[in-house]
Amino acid sequence: MTKKTTAKKSDIKAARTTKSVKKDSNKNMKTSSKSTTPVKETAVAPSKKKAAEAQKKPSLSQRESVIQRIKQDLLNQRESLLKEAEETLSSLPSELNFPDMGDQATAEADRNFMLRLRDRERMLLKKIEETIERIENGPYGICEECGNEIGIKRLEARPVTTLCIDCKTRQEEEERIAEGG
Repeated sequence: MTKKTTAKKSDIKAARTTKSVKKDSNKNMKTSSKSTTPVKETAVAPSKKKAAEAQKKPSLSQRESVIQRIKQDLLNQRESLLKEAEETLSSLPSELNFPDMGDQATAEADRNFMLRLRDRERMLLKKIEETIERIENGPYGICEECGNEIGIKRLEARPVTTLCIDCKTRQEEEERIAEGG
């Protein structure tokens, strides 16, 4: 091929590309009734403030659905904890007798550690039961101290909470001051 035919083919490709670009841009254009010049359509975006409020405070039905999901998660967690506690209690020997004092001490330390874990889980079970009760009958998601709604993200992160983040932060600061820290 010669340079002229190569140049012509590239010109044709460029012209086709230009036409397709014009077609695509014309799809997004609308002619005004008063003039024949195309006017670009713009989508009206919601204000940033309203969008932030919508994200910050989900609608009541969204909040209720999240709370129901939290309730189901708590029920599953309760069942899991009860099953683990039953397995632990059935597997713990009533008396540990080892001929070596080091083995005896290690076994007792392990047993005490396991019992402390189960005690913490028992306290968590109590909180889970109280939370399920509040979801079913009472004011779940309302701060006990200030009466404001507890944020959905906080409830998802710590479903058994009874304080909003501000009140909990204030409580922790007061505890830190009382400890002398």
